[in-house]
Amino acid sequence: MTDSHDDGKGRRPGARSPSADEAVAAANARFYDAIEHGDMDAMARVWLPEDDGGESVSCVHAGWPVLRGRAEVLRSFALIMANTEYIQFFLTDVEVSVAGADADTAVVTCTENILTGAPADAEPDPEEDLGGADDDPGGPGPLIGGLVVATNVFHRVAGEWRLWAHHGSPVLLGEDEPGDDDAAA
Repeated sequence: MTDSHDDGKGRRPGARSPSADEAVAAANARFYDAIEHGDMDAMARVWLPEDDGGESVSCVHAGWPVLRGRAEVLRSFALIMANTEYIQFFLTDVEVSVAGADADTAVVTCTENILTGAPADAEPDPEEDLGGADDDPGGPGPLIGGLVVATNVFHRVAGEWRLWAHHGSPVLLGEDEPGDDDAAA
């Protein structure tokens, strides 16, 4: 719904459009929202369309080989969504870089702090179990946390920032990490 002071795009006449950084950050948020809600239609809208470079998209899920092409990438998200009872992302260390004022390419780096529900029949790891299976015997399995560092590359097509590449790498925390109280002996 627009009012008489609206330009049809949700802005008042003369108002500045959102910065490229803000627009890219919003596109990045739509990517993670689509995963959290298991919304394949929204996921398809996030990625470059087939006729605008979609054949060149790529995705590396943490621990997976590289996937190339829009169809293969979207198929991977459909599989993940179909086999994930619960997932929530808390993004930290988010950095948005747009190549220049009129640039059509942007990079977002971030840390994905992931909380996910394991299958109900999974054996909980006492060090990672955050509740779930014992709380509701008929519900989802234990909640498990993980860290992934991600790079998302966006390309602007017809004024919209669309995902061109996603790369996630797991953060492996060993027992002898800095700050571990038991490591100094």
